[in-house]
Amino acid sequence: MDFESLHISGLDEAELGGWIEAAWVRARGAQGAWQFEAVDVARIRLIQTLRHDLEIGEAAMPVVLSLLDQLYELRRNAAKLNAALASLPPEAREAILDKLNK
Repeated sequence: MDFESLHISGLDEAELGGWIEAAWVRARGAQGAWQFEAVDVARIRLIQTLRHDLEIGEAAMPVVLSLLDQLYELRRNAAKLNAALASLPPEAREAILDKLNK
């Protein structure tokens, strides 16, 4: 997806360029011809919300984004763990769940 297709209200190319320069967002291509993956578009929308709606300052953004990245990684790992548990025989799954609940 390119910048013109983003359709994010209130986002201008200069601001997005700053986010790319700060390594908050990944983009392929040169300025004016940036291309974004779906995950990057979601991150752009998240940053837009954090900066404009929640008024998170520029200095705090690296910390906030790092914490959110860690949270998303934990959620992915928890989903993998749940899938692995679901594939176990019921007795093994129950034994693990019993240990977790102690």
